[in-house]
Amino acid sequence: MIKINLLGTENSLFNQFIAEIRNIDIQIDAMRFRRNLERIGEILAYEISKTLPYEKQKITTPLGEVEMNVIKQQPVLATILRAGLPLHQGLLNYFDRADNAFISAYRKHDLEGNFEIQIDYMSSPILKNKTLIIVDPMLATGKSMVLAYRELLTMGIPKHIHIVSVIASVDGIDYIQKHLPAAKTTLWLGAVDQELTAQSYIVPGLGDAGDLAYGSKLQE
Repeated sequence: MIKINLLGTENSLFNQFIAEIRNIDIQIDAMRFRRNLERIGEILAYEISKTLPYEKQKITTPLGEVEMNVIKQQPVLATILRAGLPLHQGLLNYFDRADNAFISAYRKHDLEGNFEIQIDYMSSPILKNKTLIIVDPMLATGKSMVLAYRELLTMGIPKHIHIVSVIASVDGIDYIQKHLPAAKTTLWLGAVDQELTAQSYIVPGLGDAGDLAYGSKLQE
């Protein structure tokens, strides 16, 4: 089984930020919505940093030298566009020397209203033996995340994968459990909701994170 870290089970400022991005009266402020996602990303970056390998490094201060433990290798941060950008920025604020990857995934609808997830674009550094962090604020069906992961594998096999989402559905977690390598994957979540609508939106969720962050998009 993939290890799941659910941060929203403890009382903290983390929960305050999640409450605000869910709140229909607060989320209408797009700038605050983006900033809250960014702050959530910063907290998640701090928590993930505790799991990374470290090495001792001698640091010279104005008055002498001191030995400190520092991160041995920066992770690669990967984001599913466009909704993932504010959350990605939060992680990048802390992993500020990390390389970055970007994946464009979208829902291609048919005439009956059904859809399938398609990857339109991907840009990534070499991932072989790197720690990979894939960011998407909403883990609904999990299909976008798995497709993004498989696309990223064309750039090499990472040594560990951290999946970061603010709100996940039970179905999305189950899909990730079935399709990603359990021994090499860790899931980081803020909250887990029970339901998905027929259009695969999480209930109660928060709505469309991309639209709330950047404005409504033209529908196909």
